[in-house]
Amino acid sequence: MWIYRAGALWQVWRHRWRHWGSAAAPRRRSPLTRGRHSPILFTNFRLFDGKSGALQDGYRLLVDGSRIKSLVREDHAPPERTKVIDCGGRTIMPGLIDAHWHALFAALPIQVLMSADIGYIFLAASTEAERTLMRGFTTVRDVGGPAFALKQAIDDGLISGPRIYPSGAMITTSGGHGDLRPLSDIPRSLGGPVSVSEQTGGGAVADSAAEVQLRAREQLLQGASQLKLVGGGGVSSPRSPLDMSTFSESELRVAVEVAKDWNTYITVHAYAPNTVQRAITAGAACIEHAHLMDDETARMMSDKGIWLSIQPFLNDDDSVPLTGPSRAKMLQVFAGTNSAYELANKHRIKTAFGTDLLFSGALTVRQGTMLTHLAKWYNNAEILMMATARNAELLALSNLRNPYPGKLGVIEDGAFADLLLVDGDPLADITLVANPDKNFLMIMKDGKIYKDKIST
Repeated sequence: MWIYRAGALWQVWRHRWRHWGSAAAPRRRSPLTRGRHSPILFTNFRLFDGKSGALQDGYRLLVDGSRIKSLVREDHAPPERTKVIDCGGRTIMPGLIDAHWHALFAALPIQVLMSADIGYIFLAASTEAERTLMRGFTTVRDVGGPAFALKQAIDDGLISGPRIYPSGAMITTSGGHGDLRPLSDIPRSLGGPVSVSEQTGGGAVADSAAEVQLRAREQLLQGASQLKLVGGGGVSSPRSPLDMSTFSESELRVAVEVAKDWNTYITVHAYAPNTVQRAITAGAACIEHAHLMDDETARMMSDKGIWLSIQPFLNDDDSVPLTGPSRAKMLQVFAGTNSAYELANKHRIKTAFGTDLLFSGALTVRQGTMLTHLAKWYNNAEILMMATARNAELLALSNLRNPYPGKLGVIEDGAFADLLLVDGDPLADITLVANPDKNFLMIMKDGKIYKDKIST
């Protein structure tokens, strides 16, 4: 089962990495370690702190280790050995957060994911993780996929990439979105061996309350920060129509109880009103998608304080080419996007930004472009707040399962030092985020500089 072999593979690479860094082999300083021990003082910048609707001037920002030590207007002498960076009047803002990402599935075509060697898949995912960080996304919430080993490699400094809040395998029913078994694997034998597609860790089929409980606990055992359940059909699963519902309310409640026992939450994939309402009634804290929701459903979400994690899909530029039933469902999503965002605004639903870009390296580069789509419903300050401080509020629902306890998405004393230096004013021109290669002159995550085009 390649998900388990993958964990072993990472452990071998990790051991070799440490051996190469031993006294017998002189260790080369990598970009991952620069600035870890020396404070960095940023001066002469304009500030977007993740919370304010306008840029602020006159601050000095001191980063010490992985955190923001101080954000002050006073001109104090910096600590000894501090590196001073003059930002030339450019904008400093928090690193971006994508609340709906699939780190293993984002860049490779689905045909490759279903057939390639696991080593190749993980190598491709590590490369895409670095590209994600270089697009300015310093944190992602992975809502389906075997991302645990990738997360560990990033956290241990073996590779570059964003912080990952992993869900593990998305839990679905037979015939639900994410059930990609070939028809030759049917009928499913209760208590029998799991299918090849489940062995990958991308999905887990559960057709009873007991199986939901088991699969939920398995993801948390592996380090899930939240659970992802599939409440209905999906676009990329050709045999699951968007209007269908999968789990019963009582089965969803089982997952909610497991998450509660582990001091975290569940999020539910759902498009149709009845599916969304069932998930809310069962106790879900967040809904993924909901592009087909109606006014009653939106009001229910607002009244109960449920989070909406929705993606601004507008046209074919936001999707890989699809045919047949999947194409028809994608058109349904495109048609429902505007109404869903208007309902979210009307009822003041707590709304998060995510992209859900899948199966194409040509699409992943549009991660920042997807953010600019929000200009149809929000002003630029609201867009940036959603992709920073607001998304961080959603991530904090992981409670005691939060792999990165601390302040994310904001620039303030004690927050994680996840920073972007933007060549321009993104509050005046949101399209700057669509071209990170040109406009993000510096990218810092966890106090470490990964990109620097002004002080080198």
